[in-house]
Amino acid sequence: MATNSFHVGMADLVVASAPAKLITLGLGSCIGLVIFDTTAKIAGMVHIMLPDSRGAKSLEKVGKFADTAVPALLDEMIKKGASKSRMKAKIAGGAQMFALPGAQTDFLAVGARNVKETTDMLSRMGIPLVASDTGGNKGRTVEFSTDTWILTIKTLGKGTSEI
Repeated sequence: MATNSFHVGMADLVVASAPAKLITLGLGSCIGLVIFDTTAKIAGMVHIMLPDSRGAKSLEKVGKFADTAVPALLDEMIKKGASKSRMKAKIAGGAQMFALPGAQTDFLAVGARNVKETTDMLSRMGIPLVASDTGGNKGRTVEFSTDTWILTIKTLGKGTSEI
């Protein structure tokens, strides 16, 4: 049986049943979040751009913000037959892409804020984070396979790793 590949664009959210590959490209400060239920053989990925939707003019793309993306992804997965009690999560991204003086502590540290808000939301929703590859200052491309339940991360200048 051929594996279906789904490309997850910026602020997009995709849920697929096995066999499937979920791929998102060019994660800088953005987060690639994958949540999966190995029993139901369902996985979902979202490409989160910003930590929270406070102050957003519109919410046509719930995947754009960590605080709206995590609950929306859970809802979509449950609709397709996943069970919240079996879900696990993996994340990658959250790089500090620009060397800005003081950026580690300030409002411009979008990558670190994305990581924190995404992990906080998972914790609030009761979803265990089982693996992550975040931070640094290099872009990443990620691919999640429902054949292996492995998130493959290609980091610019660093090569490939699996979590």
